[in-house]
Amino acid sequence: MNEIAQTILLISAGVMLLALVIIFLRFIIGPTITNRVIAFDTMTVGSLGLIALIAVIEQRQIYLDVNIIYGLLSFIAVVVIGKYIEKSL
Repeated sequence: MNEIAQTILLISAGVMLLALVIIFLRFIIGPTITNRVIAFDTMTVGSLGLIALIAVIEQRQIYLDVNIIYGLLSFIAVVVIGKYIEKSL
């Protein structure tokens, strides 16, 4: 990978990391459980993107496999939490 692509990937990883920190603050501050669930889901999607960027930078395919499992578990967790909030669980 050339230097320009490497630099762009590192800058985008830094921006995504900053976004994750801001979302984490929203997760902590969120006054309602709905705000926290949305922040949790957004954090998981952001971390999925960050893991994918790391996989491209490191040129390791195994991270993408981990990413798929993490995404599925995150989806199931958000659905279960949503059912719990509706009191239908």
